[in-house]
Amino acid sequence: MLLIAADVRRSPLPRHRLLLALLLALLPGLAVAACEKTLRWDDDPPFSMQTADGAVVGIYVDVNRAALERLGCQTTLRKLPWARALKELEMGRLDILPGAFRRPEREVYAHFSGPTLPRSRNILFMYVQAMQRWPATRLLELQHTEFRLGAQINVAYGADYEQLMNDPAFAARVALVANRSNLWRMVGKGRIDGVIADENTGAYEIQQLGLSDRIKPTAVVVSSDAAEVAFSKRSTAPEFVQAYADALRELVLDGSYARIVQRYIKPKALPSPL
Repeated sequence: MLLIAADVRRSPLPRHRLLLALLLALLPGLAVAACEKTLRWDDDPPFSMQTADGAVVGIYVDVNRAALERLGCQTTLRKLPWARALKELEMGRLDILPGAFRRPEREVYAHFSGPTLPRSRNILFMYVQAMQRWPATRLLELQHTEFRLGAQINVAYGADYEQLMNDPAFAARVALVANRSNLWRMVGKGRIDGVIADENTGAYEIQQLGLSDRIKPTAVVVSSDAAEVAFSKRSTAPEFVQAYADALRELVLDGSYARIVQRYIKPKALPSPL
């Protein structure tokens, strides 16, 4: 044990990761159980999706698989809708749920990684001619213009959007639809001037629709929330959560996270979801 303690002091690895690795090495039976983790996915490109050849890929899938691999763990994917995934996490039948926001009711049954990955930003995408006409830096700057916005029904986009929707004149120019793909097509045809969407999701969907030459991301950030990774308290120890968070931070620092994002946002050939 003295040798192990000395190795812990000399190791460049984060302390939680090294202690976890030592524990798994000393207890092979425990390693088998601890290193088989279930990870949630669903049809939500580019974060998670199934390609035409049956492979499950995406930003969240690839990033979390990479983190588990760095911890010496194997990944079992489970396709679950969001509400069901939360219940499975609570019951201990799902180990890891990426892209979760910390809520008091969820902290009863889940550990959270902390904001280890770059924040997920909702930004304004605009028709190229509209960008030239209205070079805005904030959504509120478009209030007293003829700008026509597209948004999804019953989706919250942040305080600036709510303020604008309280202005009857602006709200009358907002096209509200259920399906975001319809909004992109409306922008592409010049029927509206812009759409609010997650920066990664928007870039992916625009490329899939072949509209990258007509619709561009702007510098207008509408909202920015820090999503975390949730872990079931029934199946995951706090020490593992800390080691996992360290692995995620390393993926960001060494450029692996950025490369994974680029794989889906600006590749020459995107995976084709089913």
